Amino acid sequence: MTLHDTPLSPAGADRTFQVDLRGLVDLLSHHLYSSPRVYLRELLQNAVDALTARHGLEPGAPADTFGIRLYADGSVVRVEDDGVGLTEDDVHTFLATIGRSSKRAERIAEQRAEFIGQFGIGLLSCFLVADEIHVLSRSARTPDAPVVEWRGRGDGSYTVRTLPSSAHPRPGTTVMLTPRVDAGEWTRPAQVHALARHFGSLLRHPVTFDDGTGGSGASVNPEPAPWAGTYPTPGARSRALAAYGEETFGFTPLDTIELDLPAVGLKGIACVLPEAVPAGRRHGHRVHVKGMLLSEQAEEILPEWAFFVRCVVDAESLRPTASRESLYEDDTLVAVRDALAERLRAWIARTAASDPDLLGRFLQAHHLAVKSLAVHDDEILRMLLPWLPFETTDGHATLDEFARTHRTVLVTSSVEEFRQVAAIASAAGLGVVNGGYTYDRELVHRLPEIRPEVSVADLDPATLTAHLDPVDRETELAAAAYLALARDALAVFDCDVALRTFQPASAPALLLDSREARHERTRSQLAREQQGGLWGDILGHLRQEAPRAQLILNQLNPLVRTAVGIDEPELARTSAEALYGQAAMLSRRPLRPAESSLINRSFLDLLAHALRKDS
Repeated sequence: MTLHDTPLSPAGADRTFQVDLRGLVDLLSHHLYSSPRVYLRELLQNAVDALTARHGLEPGAPADTFGIRLYADGSVVRVEDDGVGLTEDDVHTFLATIGRSSKRAERIAEQRAEFIGQFGIGLLSCFLVADEIHVLSRSARTPDAPVVEWRGRGDGSYTVRTLPSSAHPRPGTTVMLTPRVDAGEWTRPAQVHALARHFGSLLRHPVTFDDGTGGSGASVNPEPAPWAGTYPTPGARSRALAAYGEETFGFTPLDTIELDLPAVGLKGIACVLPEAVPAGRRHGHRVHVKGMLLSEQAEEILPEWAFFVRCVVDAESLRPTASRESLYEDDTLVAVRDALAERLRAWIARTAASDPDLLGRFLQAHHLAVKSLAVHDDEILRMLLPWLPFETTDGHATLDEFARTHRTVLVTSSVEEFRQVAAIASAAGLGVVNGGYTYDRELVHRLPEIRPEVSVADLDPATLTAHLDPVDRETELAAAAYLALARDALAVFDCDVALRTFQPASAPALLLDSREARHERTRSQLAREQQGGLWGDILGHLRQEAPRAQLILNQLNPLVRTAVGIDEPELARTSAEALYGQAAMLSRRPLRPAESSLINRSFLDLLAHALRKDS
């Protein structure tokens, strides 16, 4: 039976869509699903939903009275269930109408929440591995109901007939597939068994598998979910959950966090990763719905900051998308995500209060995740900020340790700024924290909320230069000519030059030049070049007094003492350029093309001077 064209309707009359069933089947079965392997998940799901409906008819029956049996011998794949079954009307209504689901029928509408699926197109996934779907079904709703046979084909046609009761002696449904040659990868006995374990290991109904070799059917789900089991001691329970996490994810968890949200029927565990993960990288989580695996990459179940855990959960009330491979973003999912986030916060708080060793190992691996959480969570901030590690002029240290020796904490705005000043600031006794990493500057500024006796301020060049000792007047006068030549040579970089004394003496020069200052000078330069135009007017209004870079020469350094005594102008200029280039490289910031050119030119000029002198 196929869909044929309908007669032309009178002008202005309502018309119905003409559907190419072959094309629709191809579209849904090959493009809705990510992989052919989902065909077995869909068959298992249909069987589970049929069993759920059967239990609705016979609520007193023990849970293991009805089950699911899989069979695969390489030539056929068969899925049998003891579920509610279908009548002939059901077959015509639900199997032959794409988009309608028996689970939407009025007679079981009140039970709709008990079913995994909400769509009537799951059976189409079987066309990924077979050209024909053969269904035998006998309804449990009517005693002595006839057996109904339905054969659907990938071209959109189907046939229905009734058979004697001997064709299917017990109520339930059997779906049979004859695999195509190109589907062998997904229909071999070992693969069918593996897929059944993959998708159905947490199903609440007994599922067995038979490969046709004559042995008794192997259980697909012999053990309940580990969080549903009973254990003699809390320690035994923790070890069992950790072992399950290791088996599932392939790593030994730093700790396992039980997840239990009774309002949505969610249970599971979160496994804390033992090693850090790159910032922003989110692991997928394993989400089961009523025992059936929905997705292994469900990122949406947890907030972005929770990338230090991987979860496996089983839920009753989460809503799958049409492909049943991800979760539908609705109010329930938002509430679940918020509730799970609260469980993770509670674990951090409990660990901070009761297990300092675990807390230390956790923060060592996942301080970035905790920092991202602390920015938005005052409770976590108060508990953990003093224990979070930061890069400081005293090395890597917690803020609690750092604040004991530095009542005034200075924080840089960038990594390069910290690298420019770290050695000199440390020698001068200043306490500086690298605020260039994500969240660090914002968090350091909140330290006084936890330690009121500590003050925090941004580091600026004036603060640092104020801690550098001036040279005596005679030395400064003797170096005046050299400093003037150096300022002229470096004017192209808007760089001033000064002579000071500071430790360590091995550092010949210090370049103070923030990223903001460079951006402002670049904008000022653009404004000068664009004078008179609209763009120039805009930049002119934005223009501020551009702060100049500062090259601070260290009088304690032997090389600098020699350089300031040079009386040959060109050599003096070249030496100043070389000192600037070395200081720029030591700052580890990206070099501008003009700076790279200056470094090469000054090196070659100094080399040429040395060769001329030797000759």
